[in-house]
Amino acid sequence: VGDYELPLGQADIVREGSDVTLVGWGAQILRLEKAAARAAEEGISCEIIDLQTIIPWDVDTVEASVKKTGRLIVTHEAPQVNGFGGEIVSKIQERCFLNLEAPIQRVCGHDTHFPYAWEEFYVPSPARVPA
Repeated sequence: VGDYELPLGQADIVREGSDVTLVGWGAQILRLEKAAARAAEEGISCEIIDLQTIIPWDVDTVEASVKKTGRLIVTHEAPQVNGFGGEIVSKIQERCFLNLEAPIQRVCGHDTHFPYAWEEFYVPSPARVPA
């Protein structure tokens, strides 16, 4: 295996879609892919964006996608309060307000302490990502 370089601040569009934009990073991408597959069974086309880095994050790619779909769901494993998803929601709300067809949603960890043995109940699952 050779060297691998991940460009900072450049998101990856994992799956093209037209009805809703799903944004996440890290382990959440696999969960978003499962959620998008479930939504596709109901005729909902999800665009999945993997931010890859959050400092800096690729606001332009997310903005373009939300202007196309009119909807955004942000997911991350951190609690909703003080989670990075709040920054994404704030910036996209500023840039895409007139393009939004629905309020931006966040699917995050619960705002509570949790034992790691119960991680699967804490971390956002595909079933918790509404589409």
